[in-house]
Order: sequence, then structure tokens, then C-alpha cells
Amino acid sequence: MSGNDKKHDSSRRDFISKAAGMVAVAPGVMLYSTAQAHVGDSVKITGEGASCENRWGMLINTNKCAADCDDCVKACHTENGVGTNDRPLTDPQWIRKVELKDKQTGKTTNLPVMCQHCEKPPCVDVCPTGASMKRADGIVLVDKHICIGCRYCMMACPYKARSFVHEEVTDQMEHAPRGKGTVEACTMCVHRVDAGRTTACAEACSKAGHDAIVFGNLNDPNSEVSKQLREHQSTQIRADLGLNTGVRYRGL
Repeated sequence: MSGNDKKHDSSRRDFISKAAGMVAVAPGVMLYSTAQAHVGDSVKITGEGASCENRWGMLINTNKCAADCDDCVKACHTENGVGTNDRPLTDPQWIRKVELKDKQTGKTTNLPVMCQHCEKPPCVDVCPTGASMKRADGIVLVDKHICIGCRYCMMACPYKARSFVHEEVTDQMEHAPRGKGTVEACTMCVHRVDAGRTTACAEACSKAGHDAIVFGNLNDPNSEVSKQLREHQSTQIRADLGLNTGVRYRGL
């Protein structure tokens, strides 16, 4: 190898090394390397207790979902440090209220829509870096350390459940890291689940007296969500896609 080739090769290695060692997920936050961050973040986010024996999910009863209530949305945004909806085009919405209207009868139905935590998530299939991932217990997440903001997952999601962070974020929650230039979505309150608690949206709905959201282990036949799924007819949004979503609805 000539002297010029050696110099070029050395410069190339230095550039790659520095680029890998300085990845920013938020202003002022630098990571050591994508590989190290991914390993460490996997332990922190996915939790060592994630097991395929569990399949976390929820059943939402649209018959109990009040049109003028957005307690689930407020609770989610407060829990995860997601700001207000003053700028709907740029402000992420991890959960949103949707109104459906039957054109023939005029009947309206209200329901919250969030990441459906599919068994076969399209967002994971198209992600070029592995940032979009599914835990062993069915919870779908985004590893912010290796998300490059390509937004392929947003295009692949049939539920429009993912948002892109356009602006700098402040006052982040330790359990819900966010960063400009990354994609985010409902985490099914993974930090709560790993601590043996229910989701913020289900808790808020219960406190409001609606009890429209039932959260639990779909693999446990004795869980309340499994009992209700056996007793009542439910449906998946876009069941035709065969994604086997972790979120089901009654009254649609």
C-alpha cells in the first residue's frame, strides 16, 4: 500500500470512529457508540423481565368512550412528557381520539387510537437500522439511539400511530427519552408494565369512571382482558392485514 493510500485509509478509519462515537439523540446528549448504546439501551428500555409468556394488550370498549373526554390523551402526554397539541402538525401524539361516522345511519363512534403493538409489525420489517423493535412480550418500541429519522416506519404503519420529532425537546422524562430527528409512538407505558402497573391511559379512564380501557396479559386466560375478549365480540382495526394487533375494540 502506498503512502497516500495508507494516509487515506487512516483518515477514513478516524472519521468512522469519531462518527460512531458521537451520535446525538437530543441537544447536549452524546452517546459513546451506536453498538454500546444499543446494548445498554436494550437492557434499559426492553427490561430484563420481558418474556414471551406474556403478551400485553388492551381491549377498548367504544360504547363507554365519551365523545367529550380526552383524559386518556392527557394522561399519556403527561406521563411521557409529550407537550400540548397547540401545533398538531409538529407536536407528537402518542394517542389520539378519533370519531367515526356511519354515513347511512349518522351514528358516531369515538375511540382512542395509538400504536396497535402488532404481532407482525410492519414498522419493524422496514426499519433499516433495527431501531424499530418488538419485545418478547409483544410491546413495540423505538430505540432512539439508533433511529436515523428515515421515517420508513411511519409510512409502513397503517394506523398513523408514529410521529416524527421536528423540534428540540426539553424536560424529558427519564423513562421516555425523546430526541429531535427521531420517531416515537405509544410504548404501552413499558416502564409501568415492567413495574407491575397498568398503562396511564387505562388508569385515567378508570379514574374518570368510564372503564373503557382494560389492560392486561392476553396470554393469561385468567386476566380480565382475556375474560372480556372471550365474553364479548371484539375487532381489530384493519384486521384484513393479518397483523394480530395487541389492541382490540368493542362496538366497532
